[in-house]
Amino acid sequence: MKLHWSPRSPFVRKVMIVVHERGLVERITCVRTVAAMTRPHVELMKDNPLSKIPTLVLEDGVAIYDSPVICEYLDALDGSPKLFPTEAKARLTALRRQALGDGLLDLLVLARNERERPQPSEAYLESVAVRTAAVLDSLEQEGGALAAAPFSIGHIAIGCALSYLDFRFAEQDWRKDHPRIACWHYAFAARPSVRATEPIDDS
Repeated sequence: MKLHWSPRSPFVRKVMIVVHERGLVERITCVRTVAAMTRPHVELMKDNPLSKIPTLVLEDGVAIYDSPVICEYLDALDGSPKLFPTEAKARLTALRRQALGDGLLDLLVLARNERERPQPSEAYLESVAVRTAAVLDSLEQEGGALAAAPFSIGHIAIGCALSYLDFRFAEQDWRKDHPRIACWHYAFAARPSVRATEPIDDS
């Protein structure tokens, strides 16, 4: 399988953590693909008309996207889901946590792009800051339950979002007021799959 990949994309990292957790590294060929918001990628659009990564191209040429769909596909390859629970309540919780992590990542990626504009919108950045703080507060309340639950796609999405905060917004000391989720993230960051997929700012 071919994965359109970047060492900096947090959504690609989600997929790669699943790849490592499920022992699929040898089945994936990573293709370095730069997907800039302002420059559509002609070759990538042959597989994904949205010109977005991650995009996974299967052996039969079928392309699937985006990260939630790819992750669920990979998790079910051997018919034994492990990161997407099958029991209804546990599955709903994992999917809700994935949506929260992905939503925080969306906010942060767009905020980073906004900060790089010649005249960034302070109102927009303030809105992102307020919503980011609300997400962190929500995660802090859920920190104990998150730590006690079996590792799932929800953990991966939340962990990737918090790691992206460290990667692109290092000036924000989010751990100071969120000790429970900070403790959980410390354990998350120590997992072999997470250590193997640390982002690299190569350009």
